[in-house]
Amino acid sequence: MIDTARRLLLEARRVAVLTGAGISAESGIPTFRDAMSGLWARYNPEELATPEAFARNPGLIWDWYAERRMKVASCAPNPGHLALAELERRVPEFLLITQNVDGLHAAAGSRRMVELHGNIRRVKCSRDGEPVESWSGDDRPPPCPRCGAPLRPDVVWFGEMLPEEEFTRATEAARSAEIFLSVGTSNLVEPAASLPWLAHRHGAKVIVINSSMEGQRSGDGILQLTGLAGELLPKVV
Repeated sequence: MIDTARRLLLEARRVAVLTGAGISAESGIPTFRDAMSGLWARYNPEELATPEAFARNPGLIWDWYAERRMKVASCAPNPGHLALAELERRVPEFLLITQNVDGLHAAAGSRRMVELHGNIRRVKCSRDGEPVESWSGDDRPPPCPRCGAPLRPDVVWFGEMLPEEEFTRATEAARSAEIFLSVGTSNLVEPAASLPWLAHRHGAKVIVINSSMEGQRSGDGILQLTGLAGELLPKVV
């Protein structure tokens, strides 16, 4: 299976990759639900990660994401992240599409990339959505230095649309790819979950690398490798 995947990638000029929480979990980053521990165990993450929750209690939401940012900052890319950065350097037309918000792909050296759900390391104005690099004061959340509106994490919350430009780039890459790699995701969360199968319908070979094949599809042109991305991707690349 690994030899087949390696041969497919070796011959490909157009490759798209979708990554999910599984690859980051190998770096020690808790999945969305696993992050609800300690003081946060009594909360439902789907009730915190919403615009309505931020409007009701912005300080609580700011504190939760501040703790998550600290956790992310203590983690490093693993061999799976590094292998995808190396793959990018070898393929003429390449796009990495990630559902993760931890910034580990960029830390590993990936550049041709779209972050569908944003990036927890960034902060933006809650009014105009423009990124903010620095702020002053002890308010939680701090005010935007330009307009005074509360700052918020630059992530997509439940009930919000994915960034249109990024998702358009993702769908275009899926339609044109010769090989589509699905890594560390169960392919159940829409709309990103449809991207591998969109690529398949347009003639791409799909390589699935995940610790479990639950929820995945099978058939001609779909290659399934069960295991950890950090172990399998370096062997494939």
